[in-house]
Amino acid sequence: MKVTLSDAARRYIGLFDEIAAVSAKDCLVEEDRLVVLVPAGKMGRAIGPDGRTVRRFEEKVDRPVELVEDADTPEAFVANALAPAAVRHVTVSEQNDRVAYVEVAEADRGVAIGKGGSNIETARALARRHHDIDDVQLT
Repeated sequence: MKVTLSDAARRYIGLFDEIAAVSAKDCLVEEDRLVVLVPAGKMGRAIGPDGRTVRRFEEKVDRPVELVEDADTPEAFVANALAPAAVRHVTVSEQNDRVAYVEVAEADRGVAIGKGGSNIETARALARRHHDIDDVQLT
């Protein structure tokens, strides 16, 4: 699947690569934050020791940054996109639409949804862009 990046997203990815020495796969530029998709297995390097690398990037872009780790399967990808919520199970239905049904621990339901629905909307946007998933729903 081909992901189209805005000019701003390309600039942020370039800066992230310079600071973290990790080539981000995608960047969602939202009003109040940036969401950077990191290649699988590179999350530790992207965060840096004691979070210093990601904090330095946040200072440069002057906004909060959230990192999401890529995954090979749509199920693992959706679970990563909803972290730090405790995801118990993800099932992708492939009837008329591709929908990811996510079972989340009741205590983490608010975390998965996020303030004003921001976390679930981010998961939906990333899943749509990278795995052709039409919707993400919590069960």
